[in-house]
Amino acid sequence: MADRERPRLTRPTGAPAHRVAPVSAFTGEFREAMAQLASGVAVVTVRDGRDDVGATVSALMSVSMDPPLVLVSLAGAGYLTEVLQRQERWAASLLSSGQAAVASRFAAKGRPSARLLLAGTPHHRGEHSQALVVEGGVAALEVETAQAVPAGDHILFVARVLGVPYVESSLQPLVRLRARYRSVG
Repeated sequence: MADRERPRLTRPTGAPAHRVAPVSAFTGEFREAMAQLASGVAVVTVRDGRDDVGATVSALMSVSMDPPLVLVSLAGAGYLTEVLQRQERWAASLLSSGQAAVASRFAAKGRPSARLLLAGTPHHRGEHSQALVVEGGVAALEVETAQAVPAGDHILFVARVLGVPYVESSLQPLVRLRARYRSVG
């Protein structure tokens, strides 16, 4: 991205410049309502100098096929969010049903480096992102952030797909439903 401007935090047109305070009376109900929606589970990783950072996400989606774009939603105050604002290339490993332990490790508070979390788990460095790509999932993507958009207490990272290291359609995906990891089949 030497020739391009780095991605910057932007607001949707017409969006207020201030944060909208959450309605605390609905927080529990809203959280419970959203837990009824099954979503795929992925591990997002990024190389940050000599370290590797990663986290489990369940808010990853395809945005466009032409050009290929994905979106991930991350807590605005998280360390991964901070790193993704500095490092535009990252990877998303879409986990299989046998990888709930990997998802749990990357979801733990105060977790160590992604390299330590993947000790004993097959992985490799992505060709395009240099981020760690977890093997044994249903698919993996390497991407480059095109835009970061604040949305309430989260930041949405819209990213161009640079490569697809693998797709393994014979495996069942890991999903999150009602605050638990589950398999589809």
